[in-house]
Amino acid sequence: MSNLIIICFILLISLFLIYAILPTILIRVTGWGITKMIHSSAIAITFDDGPNPKYTPQLLDLLKKYGIKASFFVVGSKVKAYPDIIKRMSEEGHTIGIHHYNHISSWILSPFQLKKYLDMTEQAIFECTNQKVTFYRPPWGHFNLFSLMLSKRYKVIMWSHIFGDWKVSKGINGLLDQLLQSTEPGSVLLLHDCGETAGADRLAPHYMLKCLEIYLRENANKGTKFITLKEVNF
Repeated sequence: MSNLIIICFILLISLFLIYAILPTILIRVTGWGITKMIHSSAIAITFDDGPNPKYTPQLLDLLKKYGIKASFFVVGSKVKAYPDIIKRMSEEGHTIGIHHYNHISSWILSPFQLKKYLDMTEQAIFECTNQKVTFYRPPWGHFNLFSLMLSKRYKVIMWSHIFGDWKVSKGINGLLDQLLQSTEPGSVLLLHDCGETAGADRLAPHYMLKCLEIYLRENANKGTKFITLKEVNF
């Protein structure tokens, strides 16, 4: 009986490696199926996990203050909960992409569930914006064996800079130092406008916004150009 349990455990681990871990490693290392910016002289700032009723409007106010267009990978269930925020994003010229209907890793989604999440989130965004959805970023950058096949109608976008801004322990100084060093043309910056997902701190967006304002102010003085993903040459 114990040997059978061991065999079943090894089989489950092997299936998980084949279905989830290995595809993620392969895609992330090779860049296979991932869309990248080509020879851009600008920086794309992207935000995951929203919309959040407290922090996302503050973020939109900040971006508007500096005349910056950004890109938001949104959670479909939150789109349904806060449609007015999504409408504002669209009206102010930001790009809106898919980040699953719930913030769940592709590692534990079946092909049917993944397709359903993509379809539901696309529909929720379309109902708010009346615009076709072009971009997709899976939560945590996790893929499974069927991810690229099921998401082939979208441009899959990852990031060149990630800052750990979902944790308060990152603090203002640590996050700001990293942001201020992220000025390379063609960069795709990843930040988070919601602290309600697993492993995140609820107050983390508060610190992110403070750092982002300093970063935008510093780069406005330098003439750094920022663009939304809709403007990118892929």
